[in-house]
Amino acid sequence: MAKERIGIIGGTGLGDKMLAEVSGETVAVDTPFGLPSASPILAEWGDLEVVFLARHGEGHRFNPSSVPYRANIWALKSLGVSTIIASGATGSLREDISPGHLVLCDQVIDKTIRRSGTFFDENVVVHVELAEPFCPCLRKMLIGAGSRINTTVHDGGTYICMEGPQFSTRAESLMHRQWGGDLIGMTCMPEAKLAREAEMCYALVALPTDYDCWRATDASREQADLLQEILGNLRRATDAAYELIVEALKHVESIDVACSCRDALKLAIWSDKQKIDKGTRDRLGLLLEKHL
Repeated sequence: MAKERIGIIGGTGLGDKMLAEVSGETVAVDTPFGLPSASPILAEWGDLEVVFLARHGEGHRFNPSSVPYRANIWALKSLGVSTIIASGATGSLREDISPGHLVLCDQVIDKTIRRSGTFFDENVVVHVELAEPFCPCLRKMLIGAGSRINTTVHDGGTYICMEGPQFSTRAESLMHRQWGGDLIGMTCMPEAKLAREAEMCYALVALPTDYDCWRATDASREQADLLQEILGNLRRATDAAYELIVEALKHVESIDVACSCRDALKLAIWSDKQKIDKGTRDRLGLLLEKHL
C-alpha cells in the first residue's frame, strides 16, 4: 500500500505525550474556512508521517461550539492526511463503561444545532452516506490494537453529541440513556461528518472521565475533590489512548486503501456537474476535483 499520512486529533495531553517521543514541525495552513484551531504539527513516527492537531487550540481556547471544524479537517486533508484517529473526553451513560475505559464508538446521535456541518453549503449539493459514521476499516484496526493493551476497550458505543457548553440536566441525561446512548460528549460532530465529506477514514477513541449526572454522586464529597477525580480519570484515559494509538500505528498497513470512505463523493454529488461554477470548483477543488 501507499505510505499513509495519519492525522491525530485530540486534546493537548495526548499530543504532548506523543510529541515527547518524536520531533515535530509546525506547519502554517490557511483554508477557505479560515484558520484551524492550531497549526498542525507534522512528525515522523517510525516509517509513518503523523500530523497532530489540537482540537481546542493551544491552551484550550475554543469551546465545542466554536471549534473551527471545517478548517481543521480541510487543513489535515490539504497536508495529505487520509486517515484520522480522533480522541475526546466524554461522560458515561452506562454502568459498565467505567471512567478510565476506552470506547471505540460505532454510532452517533447528533444533537448539535449551532455548527456548520458541511463543506458544501452553497452552489453545490452533496449528500454523503453516513449510516456508519465511523470508518469500519479503521475501527477494525483499533479494535485489534485494543486487544493487545492492558486496558478495557469497548468495541462499539453510541455517542450522543450535544451542543454544550453546559453539561446535561439530570432529565436530559436520563433521556439520553433511554435513547440508547452510551456516551455523552460535545465534539465528534460535525467532525465525523466533515471527514466523510473529505473522503477520509475517521474513527473516534472516546475517553470516559466520569459518569454523567444520571448517576448520583456522593453528596458529602467536595466539588473540588470530584473535579480532581475527573481530571485524574482523564489523565488515566489519555495514557490508555496513547498506548492504544501507538499500538495501532504499528498496523497501519491493515487499513484498506479501497475503503468506501475514500470514495464517499462518488455518488453523493447531486448537482449537475456541468453547472457547478468555476468559483465553486476553485474554492472546493481539494474535495471536488477528483469527481469533476
